[in-house]
Amino acid sequence: MLTLTSPVKTWAHGLPAAVKLTALCGATIGLFALNSPLPLATAALAAVLLMLSGGAIFAKTALRHLRPLWPFVLIVALWHLWSRDLSGGAVVILRMLTAVTLANFVTMTTRLSDMITVLERLARPLSAFGLSPRTLALAVALVIRFIPVMQDRAEQISQSWRARSARRAGWRVLMPATLAALDDAEHVAEALRARGGSA
Repeated sequence: MLTLTSPVKTWAHGLPAAVKLTALCGATIGLFALNSPLPLATAALAAVLLMLSGGAIFAKTALRHLRPLWPFVLIVALWHLWSRDLSGGAVVILRMLTAVTLANFVTMTTRLSDMITVLERLARPLSAFGLSPRTLALAVALVIRFIPVMQDRAEQISQSWRARSARRAGWRVLMPATLAALDDAEHVAEALRARGGSA
């Protein structure tokens, strides 16, 4: 639950977390500096090659993490088709997919503890305002880790619904997914307290 680090070891696992997070920030800023489909398509291809550099199993797992984006891709595509701005739609979609792919790569090749250490170092100046850098870093890291975990849990609940009913799940999975999220959060809080963390 506390980690989404890929069990498949890649060359990027050995890189310092600070280097990967800095590179991710720089790449994301660079993506927003690109405003035409061709350069963004090149960047997207580079992100795909980066994922493939970890091997087929690693790339397959990364692709699975992109599945929750497809509804947003569809909405953006339909909107830009309706407004007859195909170039603008391609820019938004390519930028979004590339940024999330790069973020997934960093998440999958970085241990949670390493990420917390970097975030805690960055948050240290906030201690002057009474904020605990450790608590803030832990909260940010857990949010990063829990988003895809919650997406997977919602998908599991939807699959369970489809196995029992011919009707679409729709809003009916919201309550079970919310209860599952609260239950997972309580288990994580208990684990953190047992290890001397703050929760």
